[in-house]
Amino acid sequence: MLSIVRFIIVVIYCILVCILGCIYCLFSPRNPRHVATFGHLFGRLAPVFGLKVETRLPPGAENHPTAIYIGNHQNNFDMVTAANIVQPPTVTVGKKSLLWIPFFGQLYWLTGNLLIDRDNRAKAHSTISQVVTQMQKRKISVWMFPEGTRSRGRGLLPFKTGAFHAAIAAGVPIIPVCVSNTSNKIKLNRWNNGLVIVEMLPPIDTSRYGKDQVRKLATHCREIMMAKIDELNKEVAEREASGTVEKKQAN
Repeated sequence: MLSIVRFIIVVIYCILVCILGCIYCLFSPRNPRHVATFGHLFGRLAPVFGLKVETRLPPGAENHPTAIYIGNHQNNFDMVTAANIVQPPTVTVGKKSLLWIPFFGQLYWLTGNLLIDRDNRAKAHSTISQVVTQMQKRKISVWMFPEGTRSRGRGLLPFKTGAFHAAIAAGVPIIPVCVSNTSNKIKLNRWNNGLVIVEMLPPIDTSRYGKDQVRKLATHCREIMMAKIDELNKEVAEREASGTVEKKQAN
């Protein structure tokens, strides 16, 4: 019964946010600051799923320069966990097919996100240059999932190099965002689904990496994220076991 109630609430909330959001964005279409605004609105659904989401930002995060943000991509619940920490003006990169999702697709485009044709290999090769051009032209940051797909409980998957090629080409830092485990954690018929910690790490300088060192940069970033995710998972487990899930260090 609880899962049905949650489903109804989520559907109604999402439709309202998308419709009203599209109307709102018509007054300043493609404004990249809208992405964070609506990301945070979707993040408000976390309590509906019985989640307590704790976000942690490094000092000066609100004043970070243009950057490539990279996050671990676990499942569809990233929309209500990682979305809470998006900083304006940051946009995401999505497939053109998202446009065909009723309500959400239109909001996704109007908020200024970037759409690419992933099914066309010829065009896919130009994606990096498109991202770099948009970053420089619009003075925006870009959020990417370097795993390329949802991990669904398989741990942090190997990184593809697109995000790192873009960072080096644009001359911007990489900023990792780590989310503690949500795989098999959320049961829709369970009232309390525990704690999730979302932590943004300090920027990683890419200026010392050349085009021929992209894989080295990707490996370095993945190692940092793996260590942090393990640390967050351990903390979550300890706090849930002790019943102390109140905020310890959140911004």
